[in-house]
Amino acid sequence: MSKGTPDGPLLFIYGDDEFAVSQRARNVYRAWCEEEAAGEDNEIIEAHAANTGEALRALARLNESIKTLPFFGEGKIIWFKACNYLGDDRTAKASDVNSGLVDLASELKTFEWGKVKLIISSGKPDKRKAFYKALAKLADTEEFSAISLDDRDWQAKAEQFVAAKLKSLGLAVQYPVVAKISQLVGPDTRALTSECEKFASFAFSSEEIKTSDVELIVTQGKHAKAFALGDALGERDLPKMLKRLEEDMWAAKTDRKKSVIGLVAGLVSKMRSLLFARELLDLGLVQHVRGFAQFKSQLERLPSEIFGSDRRISPLGIHPYVLFNATSQAQNYTREELVRAMGLLMQSNHRLVSSSLDESFVLQRTLTQIVAREAKAA
Repeated sequence: MSKGTPDGPLLFIYGDDEFAVSQRARNVYRAWCEEEAAGEDNEIIEAHAANTGEALRALARLNESIKTLPFFGEGKIIWFKACNYLGDDRTAKASDVNSGLVDLASELKTFEWGKVKLIISSGKPDKRKAFYKALAKLADTEEFSAISLDDRDWQAKAEQFVAAKLKSLGLAVQYPVVAKISQLVGPDTRALTSECEKFASFAFSSEEIKTSDVELIVTQGKHAKAFALGDALGERDLPKMLKRLEEDMWAAKTDRKKSVIGLVAGLVSKMRSLLFARELLDLGLVQHVRGFAQFKSQLERLPSEIFGSDRRISPLGIHPYVLFNATSQAQNYTREELVRAMGLLMQSNHRLVSSSLDESFVLQRTLTQIVAREAKAA
């Protein structure tokens, strides 16, 4: 979300979303520099330090800068950039660095700002420390938390970020486009920003952008590639699925962290989510909706007791966004087809571990049987 320029002379921007922190600080610095009162004596101090000595030199330079009055009574803007010793790492724990920060806090408390303005940007600080507590009282503070795949609401947050970014670029697109960009890129705000800016550089109008354009232009994040085979299975798209299977089989042979059995496990997990989604739809407990927020509110209204306490056999044990995607894809299969598909995957897993059959052949045959429209029980 876009924010205005702070009124106060001291701004503290922090958080574990390094890109968002840097972007916000840069935007405010530029805006302040363009103000009529600002002069030419502005300064960016690289505060990032690899050791105690570098940290102390950066703090000394900041102290000197704020005490050096600008020429001709003009304004002065200082950005103490990317400070990385306000948390709990080794440099932050050094007694000399802590003393330097205490001295800086004392200086800021009594400093007569006049036309001087200061931005301090940093990673996530230790809020128990005296320096943070002093800044919290003295400065305008803004926190930017990274979006994580472990966050059950990451998709909604990513969509909100994408919608705001596209709007700032003059592209007020429809929800399916916003959702598609978020799905393909993932929760990385730097990558999301880069991909959104592609549409502006291609001179799209908001009415022109379609989800098919997104698939052609956007570079997929690692998380999207990891789920591509399962999504092709859910979409019942055999050509796409076989192409992705070939890529994943090659990756399993060349990457020690991956395996064919792990690939099957991922497909079983996908089938499990499709089965749960199919059940929820068939029982009328949820309806397929376009927006994740709407779907999530449907889930939250469901009484938990109807599923029992064991989350391993409950749809509520699945990430809400995974289930949201599954409600759309589950409509490509009947319940009977999904049950049969689960059985076929378990059979293929048994063949892979107990026979010398070619692994690619086993999985190609299994997936072809699953998506075949007129498949009959084996």
